[in-house]
Amino acid sequence: MSRPSDTRHSRFQQFRQRLEAFDPGTGWRLWFYEFLLFGFKQAWACLFGALLLFLLLVTHLFYPDGAGLHRYDFLTIAAIGIQAAMLLFRLETWDEAKVILIFHIVGTVMELFKTAAGSWVYPEDSLLHIGAVPLFSGFMYAAVGSYIARVWRIFDFRYANYPSKWATWLLAIAIYVNFFAHHWTVDIRLGLFALTAILFWRTRIYFRNWREHRWMPLLLGFGLVALFIWFAENIATFADAWNYPGQEDGWEMVHISKLGSWYLLMLISFVLVSLVQPVREPDGLDQ
Repeated sequence: MSRPSDTRHSRFQQFRQRLEAFDPGTGWRLWFYEFLLFGFKQAWACLFGALLLFLLLVTHLFYPDGAGLHRYDFLTIAAIGIQAAMLLFRLETWDEAKVILIFHIVGTVMELFKTAAGSWVYPEDSLLHIGAVPLFSGFMYAAVGSYIARVWRIFDFRYANYPSKWATWLLAIAIYVNFFAHHWTVDIRLGLFALTAILFWRTRIYFRNWREHRWMPLLLGFGLVALFIWFAENIATFADAWNYPGQEDGWEMVHISKLGSWYLLMLISFVLVSLVQPVREPDGLDQ
């Protein structure tokens, strides 16, 4: 049965509800339809990040040498335009945009510190920058927040055995502090991984693709999202969005250890999104 449309969102909301109301039958038709629907929803949730990756690749391959506008500055202006269009056409709610802005700021502050510490560099010139950090970089962090906020809403996430919110906030703060502090003190990321496992070990995430909610361990969901971001990072570094040590003279795949960093950073985004997306229990569902 279709649900009433939410006027805060675009026509996509109504289109999605029509797709969910469609009955493809049973057997392989149902399986194939759900597979296509899942892909469509994921692609829509990734829209902001996918557009940024597309622009990174296209400008890397085709941006004219000697253009009056630096490539990084063009990417900053384009990212602002994408974000504005998503709000204008109600592809994103204002509440979601506020959290994404916070994550943008959180990411930019970390960028300023990490580039000063030599963790990575931005090899091209720009006018729109703070220190050594071009302003478009914050939108790459915002893309992570945008994906989590949108996929949370699109798949109607519910949670069983979700830990106390204060505990998740302490975890997020500890993760963020460690991104800075490990340059001077002991790196506690292994302890943070262990704490994450302890907090979310029993947590299930329920997601509704077609009409019924299915579930998976939330820790598995975290891992899959982090892996997806790591793949996207490889595309971005190939497009010279930034360079890690060892990539200055020619691209090579991002070291697999960065997967753990994205896992922890994604947790910060997840906790931030929980400010505007309700952490609802799976009422009436099989737990």
